[in-house]
Amino acid sequence: MMALRGIKVIEFAGLAPGPFCGMILSDFGAKVIRIDKPHSVDMDKLARGKRSIAIDMKKQDGISIVKKLCSDADVLIEPFRAGVMEKLGLGPKSLLSENPKLVYARLTGYGQRGIMSSRAGHDINYIATSGVLSYLRRKGKKPHAPVNLLADFAGGGMTCALGIMLALYERTQSGQGQVIDASMVEGSAYVANWLWRSSDLPIWGRPPGENLLDGGAPFYDTYETADNKYMAVGALEPQFYIKLLQGLGLSIDDYPQSLSKSDKLKDKLMQLFATKTRDEWTEIFKDSDACCTPVLEPNEAPIHPHNVENKSFLQSTDGKYESGPAPKLSRTPGVDKVLPSPQLGQHTVEILKEIGFSADTIQKFIDSEVIHQRQSSAKL
Repeated sequence: MMALRGIKVIEFAGLAPGPFCGMILSDFGAKVIRIDKPHSVDMDKLARGKRSIAIDMKKQDGISIVKKLCSDADVLIEPFRAGVMEKLGLGPKSLLSENPKLVYARLTGYGQRGIMSSRAGHDINYIATSGVLSYLRRKGKKPHAPVNLLADFAGGGMTCALGIMLALYERTQSGQGQVIDASMVEGSAYVANWLWRSSDLPIWGRPPGENLLDGGAPFYDTYETADNKYMAVGALEPQFYIKLLQGLGLSIDDYPQSLSKSDKLKDKLMQLFATKTRDEWTEIFKDSDACCTPVLEPNEAPIHPHNVENKSFLQSTDGKYESGPAPKLSRTPGVDKVLPSPQLGQHTVEILKEIGFSADTIQKFIDSEVIHQRQSSAKL
């Protein structure tokens, strides 16, 4: 049994944050139906365990099908700009009037209100607007976005999933659904709240890139090794710093832990780490609390002994690895294998039959191109 068994989720197809949110729910047992546009390009790489129905929402019959799907759903996830769902007749006022228990999650870049709510944007724009991007820079360098992890996934999909869990829990007490306004600007700012709250701590106070955690400290950085790989150093506390120096064969008298003399130590660490391979340094520090660890490549992380022991990654039938559900629950854990991802429209007929449409009506929908069924051998 999984934690979200019995929860029905309707997910409108999108990219990155919406699919990730839906995948989280699916991984823990929810039944997720993804609504796709017929004949569109399937870009969803986070669809394991989901089913797909392809509906043309430009047609009124298509809108009627969506409303029927939502009439007994527990959760709806939509990734469109503010106002789009209302124009389709699928806004929260309409759907919650028919299904008061529906948790209606709106996952957007700028949220449902404000002067930028209808603007286009991507992860880099959202973390720029949130103020977080300004923190992410090296000394003398421009701000650098960490791919699209912060807004799309941490501040977007994951935070939206948290909102859904909160709303589902509250529903057990009130019996009522509600609307979730998951803004990636607000979500990324919330994830980074510690940056604002810690501004008066001594770890900050210097120009960007010269502080303890943003590249200014030589004992909190990455270093290239002899084989063009990298080691990660995070020896912040004095006791860990001493162990780092011991492993490197250095004296604390010669290299005291200090930001004010960071250039001398950084140059020395760069020289030292370049004298051995990454695996040689890994062996030196493997039993030490020096907080010095290898930077694993994506193909290496799944087979690292620690990750293997914890079953942190799942392997698909084609031999590829992907991260498994987190966190782990003791009684109702998430999936322990890679469930198949749907082809676009693969389950259209199956889902329509489940919600009560007759074979004749489904065939009419197919003939009028209201829906698209991927499997040509589907039996009506």
